[in-house]
Amino acid sequence: MHEHHECDNFCGDMLQVSKSAPAFEENALVDGKVKKIRLADYKGKWVVLFFYPEDFTFVCPTEIRGFAKAEKEFAKHNAVVIGASTDSTHSHKAWFERDLPEVQFPVLADTAHVVSDAYGVLLEGRGIALRGTFIIDPEGILQYQVISNLNVGRSVAETLRVLEALQTGGLCPVEWHEGDKTLNT
Repeated sequence: MHEHHECDNFCGDMLQVSKSAPAFEENALVDGKVKKIRLADYKGKWVVLFFYPEDFTFVCPTEIRGFAKAEKEFAKHNAVVIGASTDSTHSHKAWFERDLPEVQFPVLADTAHVVSDAYGVLLEGRGIALRGTFIIDPEGILQYQVISNLNVGRSVAETLRVLEALQTGGLCPVEWHEGDKTLNT
């Protein structure tokens, strides 16, 4: 007879807000060049890591352009943007040169699916990532995560709003925006 264990449904380290974000070291396209980057390279900064399903698609470029357009705003908040998909750096380079020349932030090429699996966004059987957005604080602690299915793009403005709220260290009510009072001030 088989004894039931908590591990029967899920084993391993579970990704959880308030815990260390999974470390990674991966090739990325960075402003048109292939470079190996690590999460540790960004210690001391906030990291906005977002996964998207595939290059050369329809919804994904709208999100990538949105993050590129807001990159300076994120930088004002000591935050770096990192994109990620399971496509290769060659695919990223071809697509970005053709359609997304404004993108300068790193875009991981998670071809071995290690990073997308560690962040819980790998769509089994398809080899692509769900739309996942993660905010990691300067100490490497995961502070925010949202994962959604393939067909609906995320809100870059909401990601920035959440980053700003997290940085207050306070209690931020619904629809809080930068400049608003927190509940504990």
